[in-house]
Amino acid sequence: MFSKLKLITGNANIPLAEEVARFAGIPLGDIELFKFSNDESFVKINDNVRGADVFIIQPTCYPVNDSLMDLLIVIDALKRASAQRISCVIPYYAYARSDKKDQPRVPITAKLVADLITIAGANRVITVDLHAEQIQGFFNIPVDHLFTVPIFARYFKSIMNLDDVVVVSPDSGGANRARALAKRLNSGLAIADKRRSGNNDKTECMNIIGDVQGKNAILFDDIIDTGGSLIKVALELQKKGAKHVYAACAHGVLSGNAVENLENSPIEKLYITNTIPLTENKKSEKIVQLSIAEMLAIAIKKIHIEESISILFR
Repeated sequence: MFSKLKLITGNANIPLAEEVARFAGIPLGDIELFKFSNDESFVKINDNVRGADVFIIQPTCYPVNDSLMDLLIVIDALKRASAQRISCVIPYYAYARSDKKDQPRVPITAKLVADLITIAGANRVITVDLHAEQIQGFFNIPVDHLFTVPIFARYFKSIMNLDDVVVVSPDSGGANRARALAKRLNSGLAIADKRRSGNNDKTECMNIIGDVQGKNAILFDDIIDTGGSLIKVALELQKKGAKHVYAACAHGVLSGNAVENLENSPIEKLYITNTIPLTENKKSEKIVQLSIAEMLAIAIKKIHIEESISILFR
């Protein structure tokens, strides 16, 4: 049944790809992927992929442009090697926050990336917790959009007393995401009124809408980058009387001084997933990483045999 299924990984997150392969019971394909001295990337697929259903596991994380270019080159190599279907498993989709033209003369880079992946020859994309769900519509090929809410919900149920938990969205745009987790935990919901005055962490938390007094607050977002926005909301939650403040984010970008900022913040624990590898310089006693490997393995095998993946949303 799975004889035509092939798994290939780029260099962006090899540990995740190896874990997915173990759960799927399918070995990773043999691939050479490296840079020449002139900084140009080179790819060679050493396995026979003619007529195969190939899944490339490659988040477009740091270094973002290298990871994206490697993905495009691997797609092209597979297409020219006569793979029957090429599916890109992109757990972290870079440039997702550039999803609309909100200023004069700026690009919609998320759409550009979608076009590049499609034109390169991909037949399908599997991704996790897109910053904006409408990015699915930027593709003219099928997109399977998976969510980490079930993974976080199961974990929190196993470690917390949920009687006094409130899930907090750090802004109004993430309210649906936070509501989905609150529903699974049967907990309250609060929303931060946040004003952004520039890029990255230039934000101000104006107010918290909802009851957080004496509660264990879980700040729930899709991405933690510098951590500035989440920390400002955490400080406001502390002022409003939250008993404990935790944060949960699918994608731990953790750029710049994010880990140092986290260490000096009221956030007691940050829960992230392994969509992006957690390098040694970003590890902290405050950071707990959960795995999405089993979810991806199930999705890959079900897509291969043309079955519904709705079980992953339950």
